[in-house]
Amino acid sequence: MVVIKSVRLDAGTSWFEEYEHGANHHTLIMVSYGKCVYWLEGEKVLLEKGDLLFIPGNMTYYGKCIPTVTHEKYVVCFQSSAAPLLPLVHNPKYCIWKTGKYELLHQRFRVLQQEWSERLAYYESMCGALVQEILTHLNREVDEGRPSALKEKHTSLMKGYIQNHYREKVTKEELSEVIGKSPNYAAAVFSEVTGQTIGGYVHAMRVKTAVYLLSHSQRTIGDISDYLGYCDPSYFHRVFKRETGKPPAQYIKDRDIPVH
Repeated sequence: MVVIKSVRLDAGTSWFEEYEHGANHHTLIMVSYGKCVYWLEGEKVLLEKGDLLFIPGNMTYYGKCIPTVTHEKYVVCFQSSAAPLLPLVHNPKYCIWKTGKYELLHQRFRVLQQEWSERLAYYESMCGALVQEILTHLNREVDEGRPSALKEKHTSLMKGYIQNHYREKVTKEELSEVIGKSPNYAAAVFSEVTGQTIGGYVHAMRVKTAVYLLSHSQRTIGDISDYLGYCDPSYFHRVFKRETGKPPAQYIKDRDIPVH
């Protein structure tokens, strides 16, 4: 069982944190922008975008920003029950890992931080489940090791294609042509490396764009839905809420007001 103590989003160039005698909780960190540095029992660790860091409880450490370098990271402090949970959590050594599932885990951290900040009904259960999922993905990646260089190259090529075509229907057949392999190979490798299906990845990219447009433009929900390739606005609404935990209308309510 995971008991969350705090969830926060650090951003900027003035962050500093120190636990001279160790913390009474575990700490899980994911960097989503820039760089920062930690010293873990005297060992220097540089974190960059896509890096996950697990710091076990009672470990002495401190961390800080790199001068003039801005960064953004999610930080979760939690305690776990004495019963076996995941090997990673019961290892006294820290773990640093550059995840291949960045987009998936970034979305989970974003929802986690949102749930913790808004504190709606049952938010503690939701946050605990999200941390459990993130830790499971991390533990699996560490156990399985890194995908081969060829699989990572193929996945990078497929991601690049999707980034240029995510507003259209993207199929495994199209991606197979990009990497010169069979459709089934393309789908299997993409899922193995990213932790997402091709369709799930496309939806995530569309929703990321939708969040920006809902927050920083004057477009309507119907217009954005159509722009992103959703013929049915109600289906767009369901996908959006599943990915973000909020309906599109909530972002319109909080959107920037243009200055005239």
